[in-house]
Amino acid sequence: MTESADSVSGGVDATVETFQREVIERSREVPVVVDFWAEWCGPCHALAPVLEREIASREGAVELVKVNVDASPALAQEYGIRGIPAVKGFKDGRIAAEFVGAQPPPAVASFVDGLLEPPRLHGLVEELRVNGELADVVAALDEGDASRALELLLVAVTTAADSERARLRDVAVAIFDHLGHDDAVTVSYRRRLATALY
Repeated sequence: MTESADSVSGGVDATVETFQREVIERSREVPVVVDFWAEWCGPCHALAPVLEREIASREGAVELVKVNVDASPALAQEYGIRGIPAVKGFKDGRIAAEFVGAQPPPAVASFVDGLLEPPRLHGLVEELRVNGELADVVAALDEGDASRALELLLVAVTTAADSERARLRDVAVAIFDHLGHDDAVTVSYRRRLATALY
């Protein structure tokens, strides 16, 4: 990774050619914050040092990548950038959180902290394991088989008492969040779960 030479300093510059490696692949190892900016954008220059400070204070737990929207319009289009600065936090190869516009330091700190929190699903799975609940769902998730876990939850919802349905729904929603809302498995099972619940 090469250090940025732009007037908006800090972080790594990504282009269409490097985005896959610098952001998507890297975010499978550590969260990556992507700052979509432009040289002429005053709020971008105001936000940049705030982002840099917050990320530097995490000592390598999260990384910063910058995309100049004028130099990489295809990336700006691909990620639906309509206003800048636009900041997107990537985890596990997908967008996990985002905001648009210059934000105050506490809001930026909260955004970065949110990226560093373990996924909600991990906590729920541990809770289920400790309580001895939904062992077949836990086993499917341990094997990385989200489809099977969701199928098992869907079957359980159809026979569950109303008091148990909320818990099953929470586990399913945590799986959807983990997979990403655009994931094909999420799209398919979200619809089926909604039909079964309502």
